[in-house]
Amino acid sequence: MSRILVVDDERDVTVMLKFLLEKNGNTVETADDGRQALAALGLDPVDAAKEPPDLVILDVVMPGVDGYAVCDRMLEEPRTRDVPVLMLTAKSEMRELHRHAPNVAAQIDKPFDPASLRDLVTEMLDGAS
Repeated sequence: MSRILVVDDERDVTVMLKFLLEKNGNTVETADDGRQALAALGLDPVDAAKEPPDLVILDVVMPGVDGYAVCDRMLEEPRTRDVPVLMLTAKSEMRELHRHAPNVAAQIDKPFDPASLRDLVTEMLDGAS
């Protein structure tokens, strides 16, 4: 069973992904913005006892702390540096920027097909084990 953190400021997205991924046998934690994501990852405030998830599904555009800032902070911390990130974005023209962040393993554009996202997550988790 894999542990996944889903971060999106659209509540409908986090609820749907939590349901979809838990149905596949994963444990899913959600965060409504980048600040909550950093806390869930034990990065701000720092909590070295927090075990990182196996995968982070992260929206790019969020108020306050955006997806890029979360990725950057994850790269600074040895505990989270190697956690793969699946970026969700409505801005497909930003695809090239994601390729330059070493922890961004994949990107999927919004709106997305739930079955395709589920299959991509399964593929990413199988490849990480």
